[in-house]
Amino acid sequence: MTGSWLIGPVGIIQHVESRNGDDGDNGGTFNSCIGTHIESRRHRGSMQPTEVFSVALASLRANKLRSALTMLGIIIGIAAVLAVVGLGQGAQQSVEDRLASLGTTLLQINPQRERRGGIQWGDLRRLTFADAEQLAERGRHFAAVQPQQDRDLQVVYGSRNAVASVVGATANFLAVRGFELDVGRMFTSGEDRGMQRVAVLGADVVRDLGYVSPTVLLGENVRIAGRQFRVIGVMKARGRAESGNSSDRQVIIPSRTGRFRVFKNDRLNDIYVLAASDSLVSLATAEIHSILRRAHRLRTDQPDDFRIRNQADFLTTAAAATEIFTYLLAGIAGVSLLVGGIGIMNIMLVSVTERTREIGIRKALGATRRVILFQFLVEALVICVLGGIAGVAVGTGMLAIMEHGFGWATTLAPEAMAGAVAFAAAVGLGFGVWPARRAASLDPIVALRYE
Repeated sequence: MTGSWLIGPVGIIQHVESRNGDDGDNGGTFNSCIGTHIESRRHRGSMQPTEVFSVALASLRANKLRSALTMLGIIIGIAAVLAVVGLGQGAQQSVEDRLASLGTTLLQINPQRERRGGIQWGDLRRLTFADAEQLAERGRHFAAVQPQQDRDLQVVYGSRNAVASVVGATANFLAVRGFELDVGRMFTSGEDRGMQRVAVLGADVVRDLGYVSPTVLLGENVRIAGRQFRVIGVMKARGRAESGNSSDRQVIIPSRTGRFRVFKNDRLNDIYVLAASDSLVSLATAEIHSILRRAHRLRTDQPDDFRIRNQADFLTTAAAATEIFTYLLAGIAGVSLLVGGIGIMNIMLVSVTERTREIGIRKALGATRRVILFQFLVEALVICVLGGIAGVAVGTGMLAIMEHGFGWATTLAPEAMAGAVAFAAAVGLGFGVWPARRAASLDPIVALRYE
């Protein structure tokens, strides 16, 4: 008994048997199979999509280790990109939350610094308590005015000490700046006028002095600039300040106490003005500009010797920097996707070489260039899509570890995960085109002779 094998374009091997002395029947049977295949090709036209996927998956299953190693570059690239994007989006969300807590109605006034040769040289004019009084008396679109003096000083409690920003502020500090108390109370306007030595601590100051509970120092005396201050409150932790320093590492004391007993001058570092509403921010800014220029007796041709900044400006700048940094890191992480795509193209070229004879037989039996092209593209696409899905799982796992293990803010939208898988598919198609075209363009006669 002899046998003859026919490999059709759908990868099905047909076996034709013949017995000794039945050669004529065998030839008829073989010709009948060829005729049946050609006739079926006329009716079907080409391989069905399900058959193409079935053959592609069978090819990948036949080389499991090679397929897994090929996916590894895509998995690493997608996971790295998602981790970076998740961290960037988390930082962006933190900035937005901070903006919401500050509000967009807070305006900050600083002395304008003189520059010589691009270097800050000094203040053109000092802001004083008289400026703050002018704003409070003449401003019509202000909800509150809060002058502020501050200086880094040592805070001592018993045998422990810490360096903190000591802030001389008015009793409306919490309302204007958006801080909240954790325990205790804020000092009153009466205590400010009476120059009482009372203080409200930031959350980090308590920890810097070696304590965890905010109630430990409540009612205790701390020493600031050689003077005893009674702790009457501790503020809730808030995080980083607009300047990048910790806004929780500060001690708030009454304005007049700071002016006459600690700082011993009337120079202000900042004046904070709270506009009456969001719609009045522009009018409030113009009003500040007019009042201070008149108070400083500036002529029309003279520049401002002060600067007005919206709190949103700090956060907008920080958000822009975070976004640029995220794109930069995502681009660097995307290089691994490029490397993975090159690996896929290399493996597909090897696969074309290994299956040259099979491609020749299939084309001789009627498989079109389009069918061959489609099958190899599907193989590359399946590798990248599976790698993309695995990369999304690894990336989300990395973000979970960063958030719960390190306390980093992370946010990953479902659109980003879907986009990552779609991008992986695009990499597969992009780098699979050349091997697929090479397979589809093989000459069947040359391919059949390939050993």
